[in-house]
Amino acid sequence: MFDKILKNIKPTKKEEEEVQKKVDLFLKKINSKLLNANAIVCGSFAKGTWLRNQHDIDIFVLFENNKNISTRLEVVIKAAFEKYEKIHGSRDYFIVDYENLSFELVPVLKIDQPEQAENITDVTPMHVEWVKKYIDNKLKDEIRLAKRLLKANNCYGAETYIGGFSGYLVEILVIYFKDLLNLIKNAANWKYGEIIDIERNNKFSSEQKFPLTVIDPVQPNRNVSAAVTEEKFNLFTELCKNFSKKPSTKFFKETKISLKDYNLIFKVQPLKGNRDVVGTKMLKVFENIKQELIVNGFEVVKAIWEWKDLGYFYFKVKRKRLEKEIKHFGPPIRFKEDCEKFKIKYKDLEIKNENDKLYIMLPRKFVKLEEIIKHVLNKEEIKNRVYSLIQIK
Repeated sequence: MFDKILKNIKPTKKEEEEVQKKVDLFLKKINSKLLNANAIVCGSFAKGTWLRNQHDIDIFVLFENNKNISTRLEVVIKAAFEKYEKIHGSRDYFIVDYENLSFELVPVLKIDQPEQAENITDVTPMHVEWVKKYIDNKLKDEIRLAKRLLKANNCYGAETYIGGFSGYLVEILVIYFKDLLNLIKNAANWKYGEIIDIERNNKFSSEQKFPLTVIDPVQPNRNVSAAVTEEKFNLFTELCKNFSKKPSTKFFKETKISLKDYNLIFKVQPLKGNRDVVGTKMLKVFENIKQELIVNGFEVVKAIWEWKDLGYFYFKVKRKRLEKEIKHFGPPIRFKEDCEKFKIKYKDLEIKNENDKLYIMLPRKFVKLEEIIKHVLNKEEIKNRVYSLIQIK
């Protein structure tokens, strides 16, 4: 079964050769302009764990000192390429499209020990070397399968708006458990607070509680799985339980969202900038809309969102029109003092009794679904977090 899946997700020999040729040309071009620095490939391409047709290449530019390295790198990129995108972060980094590939250039300080790091990204080249030391061609394929499984089930990606498993975390787990099947069997029995220490360093300590703690083999004071939310931890363990009961290729296939399952859909154009920051803002908008619907009585049966180039928010609401009034309950009649306060507060309204509890009928703020949508689309905290938000259903 895994061999069958690999045939669809593993890069072909031709694809590997074509991408490698373009990467070599890019490195030659950028390195010819660099002074006291050196550009190298990191990420899944460097480790040989990338998936077919996924050609985002991570280039780390190692500088001898940390003085203005983002600015120094930008000068070099300007000289070497016509167009580039600057992404603001703890250190600014850059995206360059070259030969139909997307290259992400990250400036880092060249270090020999993780303790010398001045930024989390400084240690990444050491992470790459650690993984390369422990994997062979078989493990590379096992990692590819694990990544595909997580991607298909919305558990892959350490970005804040995803809260899932990073590529490096997946690689550590597969190395630790020897293969994907063993990882699945073990993860099916994980409980909240699971700890994995591949190098048996026993140096990690934190007051914060994590669903999963995987101690970084390169930086033993760091939890590689700190980004994994409880929701994604539970989703993954449940996935592993289901797969263990009845293995199937269906677990590796992305489920397409069926538009007919939802009666309220928004198309979202995100802001430009750091993908993690932009995605987090989109997530907040999605949650804000969902909360507005619930608070105002429009019961949300299910809700989901996705983001590729554009974002889409999908909601299924139980009813598109509500009663004009809603029951607002007060205290039970046995609490006489509280009842008197309730009567004074609502002296202009008819006060009724239901099951020995006072209540009044209040007019709803929104009766029709289109009314609350209009309200939502005009909220400043929503308009400021996305470029555009359009209802398409």
